[in-house]
Amino acid sequence: MKSFEVAAVPQHQTAKFARYALHLILLGSLGLAGCGYTPTIVERKDSAGKKVDTRTIADPVPKVEPITKVGNKSPYQVFGKTYFVLPSSENYRETGIASWYGRKFHGRRTSNGEIYDMYAMTAAHKSLPIPTYARVTSMENNRSIIVRINDRGPFHGPRIIDLSYVAALKLGFADKGTTEVLVEAIDPSGKSTAKSVVTPATAPGSEGNTMPSLTQGRYLQVGAFDNADAARALQKQVRTHTSKPILVQQRDNLFKVWIGPVADKMELLVIKRMLQQSANISGFLVKQ
Repeated sequence: MKSFEVAAVPQHQTAKFARYALHLILLGSLGLAGCGYTPTIVERKDSAGKKVDTRTIADPVPKVEPITKVGNKSPYQVFGKTYFVLPSSENYRETGIASWYGRKFHGRRTSNGEIYDMYAMTAAHKSLPIPTYARVTSMENNRSIIVRINDRGPFHGPRIIDLSYVAALKLGFADKGTTEVLVEAIDPSGKSTAKSVVTPATAPGSEGNTMPSLTQGRYLQVGAFDNADAARALQKQVRTHTSKPILVQQRDNLFKVWIGPVADKMELLVIKRMLQQSANISGFLVKQ
């Protein structure tokens, strides 16, 4: 292999070479400006806003609002993934990771056409109808807030809700980006008081335990497992796709995951198709 030597630049020529290079850079900048190029300052993707006294920020008061036509298209696609909007927020209750979004989106339109205000108590959700009022409780400090969902997201990572900057401040995690929360939909009409149904599963072979009676009707079975933990894991996964009750039932020495009861057979078939397309979860109809 041949070797090459680089000739040293005399010290008295170094300064001259540097001035010449700077001259070329300045000429290039002027040329770009003449072609209409405007330098921009890129901010951090989601920088925080001004510090505010969260004690002066009131939670929104839930009220009955019509579901908007804009922002509730179902199914919809983002980054090549398909999402479905729940037909109702009734009994929605989920634990997961919350994030927040701020200055980058401040002043832009949300999914339903409203203007995003990082200092208002709002949030984005992938599947709850717009608008939905929800109570968000931090699993770390037990703080609780109410937000009005008027946007779609978050679509990055395993996150279930994107809070506004000020909502994250009130919940106490704006400085670190994410936290674990419990999200519970609120029914402003006061008609819905039932919680998501979870039937306690008993250990196989245990004596003296009887399975609680089920409401008669149609159900969608989406899984059957040898152990209760696996059934509850699927139950939690399905919860992100439907607001219908999801039960874990011990039958025939198996822990079965059922959705329902749902009186309308066609609605169950829609849920079945949605789960297959969005989560690759298969199911079949059963009748109690």
